[in-house]
Amino acid sequence: MDANSKLVAAFLALALLVVYPLYQAAERHDDQIQTVVHQAVTEFVDAARTKGYISPQMYLQFNERLGATGNVYEVSIEHLHKKYNPVYTDPANPASFQNSFDTYYDGHYTEEIMKVIFPEANIPEDSDTRKYKLAVNDFIKVQVKNKNRTMATILNDFILVGNSGDVPKIFMPYGGMVLNEDYE
Repeated sequence: MDANSKLVAAFLALALLVVYPLYQAAERHDDQIQTVVHQAVTEFVDAARTKGYISPQMYLQFNERLGATGNVYEVSIEHLHKKYNPVYTDPANPASFQNSFDTYYDGHYTEEIMKVIFPEANIPEDSDTRKYKLAVNDFIKVQVKNKNRTMATILNDFILVGNSGDVPKIFMPYGGMVLNEDYE
């Protein structure tokens, strides 16, 4: 055996004995984090659906649970407010009402929602004005994805001698219809 083949054999042995088990452990860790993120997102969305609002306390507690995983996340919130438009043959004539309604949804997104929950004005955290209110039959959807590269991603790129880029390893979309309006 020449020196090059011994070097290749030593590298393969190192990869099999050290790097691959480390990669598998990192993959399991990411799976556990995915479970924690799944629980945090479903609890947050289900609380908003049941209560009919998002309060600063709810959002901060949600972010605290996400932060405990050690990753950095991008959180997006989508609120679709259900609206109805009466159908007229002639909008200027109320007698031309067709006994039907068009249904559509107004979309409200993260930036707008955050302005209500965390206003620039110095308003107490428990103030009713800081609750982002939803209505029964509206839809709310929260999507969480990691912004940083996890250890499993880094090790995968090392093993495969590649670069997976900014593809999120942890991704959790969840949402549903608002069931209640318990603003108190």
